[in-house]
Amino acid sequence: MTNRHMGSGIDDLLKEEGVLEEFQARAVKEVIARQLDQTMKEQHLSKRKLAMMMHTSRTQVDRVLDPKDGNVTLETLQRAAAVLGRKVQIELI
Repeated sequence: MTNRHMGSGIDDLLKEEGVLEEFQARAVKEVIARQLDQTMKEQHLSKRKLAMMMHTSRTQVDRVLDPKDGNVTLETLQRAAAVLGRKVQIELI
């Protein structure tokens, strides 16, 4: 008996399971959330202060910074990045 996944990559397995796009989206969100959190630390900004600067709630900032919360719009991520002097860059490859 041979393993049908032998020689294939993780992307092949995730695609076969129908979850590749979900995992890719989660990975992008995790990277952005970590970068925003790191930038906040570098600038000595609290979540409360970031929320004030974004004209939003602390709960919304918690969602933006939660790497596992995928229910954040690109617009919100861009707004958070802009307040911190950064940009969100997404490209098709």
